[in-house]
Amino acid sequence: MSVIGVPYHLDEHLPDLDFALRPDKTVTAEPAAGDLWARLAPLYSAVADAVAAAGDGNSPVVVVTGDCLTALGTVAGLQRAGADPSVVWFDAHGDVQTPETTTSGYLAGMSLRMLTGHRPELIADRLGLRPIPERRMVLTGARDLDPAEADYLSGAQIRRCEVADLTAAGLPDGPLYVHVDMDVIEPADVPGLRFPTPGGPSAPEVADALRLLVGTGRVASVGIACSWMPGQGAAAAIGPQLAAALGVEQ
Repeated sequence: MSVIGVPYHLDEHLPDLDFALRPDKTVTAEPAAGDLWARLAPLYSAVADAVAAAGDGNSPVVVVTGDCLTALGTVAGLQRAGADPSVVWFDAHGDVQTPETTTSGYLAGMSLRMLTGHRPELIADRLGLRPIPERRMVLTGARDLDPAEADYLSGAQIRRCEVADLTAAGLPDGPLYVHVDMDVIEPADVPGLRFPTPGGPSAPEVADALRLLVGTGRVASVGIACSWMPGQGAAAAIGPQLAAALGVEQ
């Protein structure tokens, strides 16, 4: 199982980011000129290339990074390799904001919505990223939604469930991209989170859900968003459980 490290929070290079899993390869890139979307495109294209090259069809490619938006590069890489993935998205937040609805301007809060094909000219077109239909997405663990996100999800085909209720029978068809923002976990189990959100599942519960998903044999890639401040001890707290669930040597 290949583990690719992307030591960034958006376009901020974090060479001291403590990854939850030890990477075999690290991806970096010089940002392009322009707005933040343009600056991110070279990095996510490099991630896509690394994911496409690492896949062997026998085990998932794991991407560890500092935010959720890197998922755009990971999914683009799966598509470049010929896969047509569905998405299982673990997150305390909805990540379905848009440039029109966001009040914070935080791009990572748009990650899942961008995968549906919203505003492809912003970055998806630059990556060759094809949209994934809402009906092939599962959002699990989300409990902190802005009104605009709640409104969108109430009419979307994205399936929602709690982590404890995730089952193999309830998964969308096809190969899976499984994304885990570490803030889905109860903050007491993960120190130093950027956006801690109480009321989440425990670290062992999330590890069990990952073990279930990997056990289906359908997981093409796993994205781990180490959405914490470096040096707070989060990696040591959660890393061994993730490694055991994914079958990764640490």
